[in-house]
Amino acid sequence: MQMKAGRTDLTKKKTYRMLGLMSGTSLDGLDVAYCSFTYDQANHSWKFFLHEAVTYPYPARWKNALSGAHLYPGAELIALHHAYGKWLGEKVNAFLKKHRRSRPEAIASHGHTIFHQPDKGFTFQLGDGNALHAATGLPVISDFRSLDVALGGEGAPLVPVGDRYLFGDYDYCLNLGGIANISMEHAGVRRAFDICFCNMGFNLLAGEAGRAYDARGRMASSGTIYKKLLDQLNKVYGRYRKRRPSLGREIFERDFKSLLTNREIPLADRMRTFSESVALEIERVISKKRARMLVTGGGALNVFLMGRLQEILNQIKIVVPNTRILGFKEAIVFAFLGVLHIRGEVNVLSSVTKAKMDSCSGVRVC
Repeated sequence: MQMKAGRTDLTKKKTYRMLGLMSGTSLDGLDVAYCSFTYDQANHSWKFFLHEAVTYPYPARWKNALSGAHLYPGAELIALHHAYGKWLGEKVNAFLKKHRRSRPEAIASHGHTIFHQPDKGFTFQLGDGNALHAATGLPVISDFRSLDVALGGEGAPLVPVGDRYLFGDYDYCLNLGGIANISMEHAGVRRAFDICFCNMGFNLLAGEAGRAYDARGRMASSGTIYKKLLDQLNKVYGRYRKRRPSLGREIFERDFKSLLTNREIPLADRMRTFSESVALEIERVISKKRARMLVTGGGALNVFLMGRLQEILNQIKIVVPNTRILGFKEAIVFAFLGVLHIRGEVNVLSSVTKAKMDSCSGVRVC
């Protein structure tokens, strides 16, 4: 590609300053992470530093819009796509102004997943990269999942590239977000997949009590396991364990929501049972008897769930990092995916997504 006059060749830099934006299925808010990534050519390794990170909680209007966007007709969805991209840009501008950070090489934006149906050949993350670019004047890389889906993959998970290069000291990297997923190295090949629903279920149940989430797992700890519900959850997960598809809102609403909202079972018992289901599903995928496991995502703050995991995985050393890494790991990794995109290097692994080939994914607006 011929470079424009005066433009630096970013593919040959050693250090990159990037902004990573992440919005997860649990709708906690927009995570913004300003990071630097340095390549050590001698050791063929990467190091990162998280300079600043902020979560902007969603105002009620955006939480309502994002949670119901899959029901919008076409023209309204496109208008929302543009408006959300503009809102992302406004938050980036506010972030950079407040923290007085220098201009990053680019913004790498995950967007907010509205549709994810790789079996039908499509995925859609809300947040127009063009509108984000127009609002900030910064290069933007977005739409990281679509190419992998076009190549026959699940379009997820994408974080394992970051797990390999940024968190490779751990045998397992477990993320407890709206969906629990895991990443590990096996015979020199990175493997990763979604395990089960996590905070999507916890937050749905907490909503019945007028809460955004079950703080420290207190509601779950006060309940008892309802065996019939646990068996039902186990049976549904049994349909997915062999092929390990990418889990999304569609599967949750179709197969799990009605089970969790059965009000014939006391709320605390449903919360306790769901917590047990999450712990047992995670136990199923841990094959090493002695290993180190990094746990991140909002679920790592669920003291009751983490305690139950440690009881079940008693020979695994569970490591919860500092709160900045814990809460912003996905935003950090998406910033890193942006670096790999800029360098023209693989940032999506077919060994993880089941696509027919690795890819350098993302759409860039300069």
